[in-house]
Amino acid sequence: MSKPVLAVTGGSGFVGQHLLRMATAEGYEVRALTRGRKAPGESVIWVEGALDRPESLAELCTGADAVIHIAGLITGDRAAFEAVNVAGTANMIDAAKKAHVRRFVHISSLAAREPALSNYGASKLRSEKLVAASGLDWTIIRPPAVYGPGDRETLELFKMAKRGLVALPPKGRFSALHVEDLCRLILAVIGDEDSYSEAYEPDDGREGGWDHRHFARTLSRLLGKRAATVTMPKPLMRVASRVEGLFRRRNAKLTADRVNYFCHPDWVVTAERRPPPALWQPQVRTPTGLKQTAEWYKAEGWLR
Repeated sequence: MSKPVLAVTGGSGFVGQHLLRMATAEGYEVRALTRGRKAPGESVIWVEGALDRPESLAELCTGADAVIHIAGLITGDRAAFEAVNVAGTANMIDAAKKAHVRRFVHISSLAAREPALSNYGASKLRSEKLVAASGLDWTIIRPPAVYGPGDRETLELFKMAKRGLVALPPKGRFSALHVEDLCRLILAVIGDEDSYSEAYEPDDGREGGWDHRHFARTLSRLLGKRAATVTMPKPLMRVASRVEGLFRRRNAKLTADRVNYFCHPDWVVTAERRPPPALWQPQVRTPTGLKQTAEWYKAEGWLR
């Protein structure tokens, strides 16, 4: 039996690149949205377009059996989040319906659980509500902190650990997940009817998640260091975000919006929302995944 044809947004991003590699290795035919021209591949058909270009979304969904909506904005202002995360999701739902694609897998964020904390989280929750009201056969996946080869978001943490001094947000706990485990879950739910109308919160299987300091020290040890950790109070993080904004402007990663997110004490997945073990279980232990990621960074010259 042939595999479903997948229409993927965000295929050129961190998670998307891993998903495309794993999906094509498993025999899926993939149609992927891209802003720039890409050479056609044997297993990936690139469709030039964007979430605000309905004609390109229609082309993307033509002939597809399932939509995997990964694309989204993680830094920006409220208007930008609304345009990409909310309106972009609405456009994708509309394209799926017009192309008669019933299966819709939406990659959201654990931030949607606390929409009052950040404009980002609020936009992801609004996108989830659109999906849930779509009438499609949907599944929502809320990843926690995702890491792995190719990720630039956690690269700075690796650099600090390598230098031997890690700045941390106020005391709290969080869940982590290797990108390949996330992609395994995405592929697992595609044909699973029991996952219809479910919102899953996957993690690495560590009960209670990770304490910030313990995670930083674990990473440092894997890098052959014994790093000191410094906890930054929220007011100091706000000042740091303003300074970074002055120098990096739109390229700033520590925005005021993200300060509120980082300072929340509980980003541990909800146990009841973990995917059923019969459907999916994490395969990558976090220490192993961190070591693998560090080796990839070093090989690519990202971590010296």
